Amino acid sequence: MFFALSKLLLIFILPFTWFFVCFIASLLVKKPKLKRRLRVASVVILLVFSSPFLINRFADFWDVAPVPLKATPYSCVIVLGGFSSEGADGGGYFNAASDRFIEGVKLLKTGKASHILISSGNGNLIHDNFAEADWVKTQLQQLQIPDSCILIENKSRNTIENAAFSKVVLDKAHLQPPYILVTSAFHMRRSLGIFKHTQIPVVPYPCNYFAGHGKIGFDELIPDSGPFFIWNIYIKELVGTTVNLFR
Repeated sequence: MFFALSKLLLIFILPFTWFFVCFIASLLVKKPKLKRRLRVASVVILLVFSSPFLINRFADFWDVAPVPLKATPYSCVIVLGGFSSEGADGGGYFNAASDRFIEGVKLLKTGKASHILISSGNGNLIHDNFAEADWVKTQLQQLQIPDSCILIENKSRNTIENAAFSKVVLDKAHLQPPYILVTSAFHMRRSLGIFKHTQIPVVPYPCNYFAGHGKIGFDELIPDSGPFFIWNIYIKELVGTTVNLFR
């Protein structure tokens, strides 16, 4: 129930929804004073959430810095799903978050970890039998990574279940903590809180930076539609992190 409700309520926390509601309301209301305030609010929302400068500064504040890895190998690198999607043919394909997969494989191939755990089932509200971890395992096998090094958790639908179900897999495999946790930079803060709550010691290894990781430039002052999409992601993380504080 909570999973379905969280999916349905997501639309109400998105900045474009706020802009759309204020703008449409300004066209419908009759009172001049209220109409003017709604128009001003819609313009302010548009300017604030289309600013590359503001989203980059928020990302600088929000994103968790990576912790230097120790010289000796870790027993496992945990890669959270969301970096691949189901295709029309029922198979999978890598999406914009595929840096999670790249960094996870790199850590395994360079000897930083002896095992890799892919944690992801199907997070869609309405879904079929496609499980991301199962498809990713086939991609790891194509890279000639031995099955003995691959662990999968293919039932989780969100980050809370990622942590809970991964703990079962790791305990069954008798792999000793701490583990390396790989996920997108915007998602790392919430993930660390959830994994800490689940009592899984992890070292953060953020990747897939959407904002804030580059140099400050003049182009940050030019409004753009891109920040609207990125704010959607960060506001979702902010709300999710706040909710998890009260679990």
